[in-house]
Amino acid sequence: MRFTAACAAAALLAACGGGATAPPLAQSSAAARTGAHTHSVGLGSLLTSKGGQIFGFDIDRNGNDAALATASNVETFDQDSGTILKAFPTSPPSGTTYGFNAILTGDVGLVTRYVEPKGSIFAKRFYNLMNPIKGKFTGKWTPPLKDIQVEFAGPNQATGMSAIFAIELQNQDVPDLFASNVAKNKFGKVFHLDPNQFSLSNEPEVAQDTATNQAVIASSPDGGAVGGVAPVNTLVNLTTGKLTQFNGLNNGYYHAGYVTGLAVDSTTGIAATATELNAQVEFYNLANETATFAQLPCTSDTSQLNSGSGIANDPVNGLFLVTETYNACGGGSALIVYDEKGNFIETITGFKFAIGEPPPVINPSKRMGWAFGPGFNQLQQFFY
Repeated sequence: MRFTAACAAAALLAACGGGATAPPLAQSSAAARTGAHTHSVGLGSLLTSKGGQIFGFDIDRNGNDAALATASNVETFDQDSGTILKAFPTSPPSGTTYGFNAILTGDVGLVTRYVEPKGSIFAKRFYNLMNPIKGKFTGKWTPPLKDIQVEFAGPNQATGMSAIFAIELQNQDVPDLFASNVAKNKFGKVFHLDPNQFSLSNEPEVAQDTATNQAVIASSPDGGAVGGVAPVNTLVNLTTGKLTQFNGLNNGYYHAGYVTGLAVDSTTGIAATATELNAQVEFYNLANETATFAQLPCTSDTSQLNSGSGIANDPVNGLFLVTETYNACGGGSALIVYDEKGNFIETITGFKFAIGEPPPVINPSKRMGWAFGPGFNQLQQFFY
């Protein structure tokens, strides 16, 4: 899951059709299961944090616990009701703020703790583990590199080692990748990535294929330029560091532009990306590098304003959920749901997202999830 570091830093300093033209994707029967709904599709409860603006959140995909962070505290909440269960610490140390990275395997939450030294406006990063059920810190996570900002962790609640993508804050934001068993504070080898390909200016999106032990990175090598080159999909072996790369689709009058979202289904090896300039969602078979795409409902390949952003994968039902900040079909914001072949399934409307939405977090067995907004201190429950 991506953690919006820029927001945390700011806190410290103060149904229309889709189309497919490429070869069809190979897909297992598991990914075709888009079972019937057992509830109404739409919005549910609205959660308002106790501590103010939310800087990261996640839910347990296999339970009912969930957590978020604000500048002043970490809060746990009930997935079903949206009720805040506990907020801690009750009195945070002076100069300390918090950001929530992810819930990872073992139902362990990873929290960034920002500590601003006296006389400095630049915070140091420390990392704590927390128990989302008990609502308390349970230990420390001590990455093998000093003074890093974790940009992506996983998402992974299935296997021990999670992919961590980070930047070195005092080394020109050099990007790094490594695997970590966060719950046990254990680490794999650190791989220093090429800044020319994976710097934040190219807006890399990172996910994890747990079946192949690979990180998946989708990036824009020319900074998402209008009429620019194709996005690049990179698979990185988390044990050896071996890179495998292939170009992504680059459709549209202005071409694809930035990659704005990425999710991977590890059970099928299918990845989905969203791209900025053409309002399209691309679907890739990572093993054979075939691809197809869908045009977001009611858009054309020049509908930049209506492009998607954050994407979540439901491997149980074989679905991708794409955030659309400005819904082209009816105003407001929406989540657009596709199967893994790029077929449109449904639109969930009624959201009011801000710009640059993080992906929703979901519990596939419940076909339920939570998304950021409408207020910066709020999360919106939804059913799909």
